[in-house]
Amino acid sequence: MAERAAGSGVQSVERVFELLELIADAGGAVTLSELSASASLPLPTIHRLLRTLVALGYARQLPNRRYALGPKLIRLGEGANQQLGSVALPHLKALVDELGETANMAVLDADMVVYIAQVPSQHSMRMFTEVGRRAHTHDTGVGKAILAQLPDAKVRSMVERAGMPTPTVYSLGSTEALLADLARIRERGYSIDEQEQELGVRCFAMAVPNAPTPAAVSVSGPVSRVDEGFAGRAIPALRRAAERISAELNLAAR
Repeated sequence: MAERAAGSGVQSVERVFELLELIADAGGAVTLSELSASASLPLPTIHRLLRTLVALGYARQLPNRRYALGPKLIRLGEGANQQLGSVALPHLKALVDELGETANMAVLDADMVVYIAQVPSQHSMRMFTEVGRRAHTHDTGVGKAILAQLPDAKVRSMVERAGMPTPTVYSLGSTEALLADLARIRERGYSIDEQEQELGVRCFAMAVPNAPTPAAVSVSGPVSRVDEGFAGRAIPALRRAAERISAELNLAAR
């Protein structure tokens, strides 16, 4: 009896997190029937779990009767991001020491990316991105590196919800152009922000393999310094950093 009760408890936890992830994957708001179709759970079970999540503040019901993620998840997410950032910082510092340019780590946050760690370059002219800033995926090196790990159908739905603003003349302005770029990224193993977010700035980025949440690391700086010769040094260094961060994150998860 105790064993069955323990198993039932684990199953309930799995179902709760499945519902939260489905809400997040749907762009942050979803109906009961949509959850029922995706989760393959009985509607009364979903309703019971959601009622508990709403009461605890981990979900909320909108005026249109759709369900969204709750405010209590913000604190959990911020704490998790801080821990991920602390793991990444020594490796970002190693990148800056080796390459001389600013290094960042970002994670996927719904349909955007959020920067969770940065080590700035010592150059007077350098890139600076505030930790905690959210950015679009289609015009950032870290964003495209993360998108390249996802199926095209998921990429389409994400950018449709988030939009595709074009802050510079080099920014990708259509889904088809983005998908073509992602195909090149998958082939070569890293992404390039070619002045797509800010004129005069180039960024190389690489996804962190097997990360517990989609993540990427990058190095960026002015195009006068971040050139082809820089890329030859940066890509192997980024790969080493991404693999080491992945190893530490997965060791901590055991």
